Amino acid sequence: MKVLIADDDPLSLLYLQDTLQDWGYEVVTATDGIRACEILQQPDAPMLAVIDWMMPGMDGIDVCRQVRDTIKDRYVYLIMLTTRSETEFVVEAMNAGADDFVGKPFNAEELQVRIRAGRRISELEQQLRLKATHDALTGIYNRGALLEILEKELIRHGRDTRPVSIIFADLDHFKRVNDEHGHLAGDAVLREVSRRLAAVLRPYDSLGRYGGEELLIVLPACTRDGALEVAERVRAAVAATPVDTDFGAIACSLSIGIAVADEGVPIPSQKLIHLADDALYRAKRGGRNRVEMASDQQGQPDGDQDEQE
Repeated sequence: MKVLIADDDPLSLLYLQDTLQDWGYEVVTATDGIRACEILQQPDAPMLAVIDWMMPGMDGIDVCRQVRDTIKDRYVYLIMLTTRSETEFVVEAMNAGADDFVGKPFNAEELQVRIRAGRRISELEQQLRLKATHDALTGIYNRGALLEILEKELIRHGRDTRPVSIIFADLDHFKRVNDEHGHLAGDAVLREVSRRLAAVLRPYDSLGRYGGEELLIVLPACTRDGALEVAERVRAAVAATPVDTDFGAIACSLSIGIAVADEGVPIPSQKLIHLADDALYRAKRGGRNRVEMASDQQGQPDGDQDEQE
């Protein structure tokens, strides 16, 4: 587990770093409060931090407040480290957002126990957040989490005019898979297809299960040409080889629709999804296992249930 230590005293910092590394933690260090906040706001930031109260730039109290005010997508467990052990200082630290309080000079065994408790809480929070944001069957984002990601990307798109693309994909004849091979086989297909898609996407793309056998991919800073390239890569990854299941090998393919929020053109998320959905159904009607790009002129397709499988 990664832990941040923020302390402007070089001897204290070195001792803490050596101690935590001996306990098996990956340690990241900062010597002032401003740098500590920068580290904690990074995508791969530590989930647990030991923060000294007195530091230049921002003190530990300010760091706690800043973390609680700005970091909303995860919980960072904060342990305040200070020579101030009076009740009023403990209360001030807790009110600022600290989770625990350790006095200086600290007892190594006490600190180890408190860090271990913080680790348990951090890991539990991560598990709960994972359950709340990810699909239980496939392990990819669920619909609610992915729509939230899309909304954030479109807000960023409106601010800096970068294009945002989405890919709406649907497994062809999935009802037939369930009918002929059973729902357990269908589950295995969904898991493997999700794995194949995740393997060919960029690290900053987001993949989720929109519903049933429908998958949605959010592509930040991706132009039409880029989205077409990714979509074709996704289509080929699924169609290349059958999915091996306990019920036999099952050939699969995707019909894919693409919609793009172009630079300088604001568009609501539901409109973007509607355009991608239209393109998806054109791919279905065009023979399946193909990619179609949305256009504003395309209307809502009509078709019977067979066309939508």
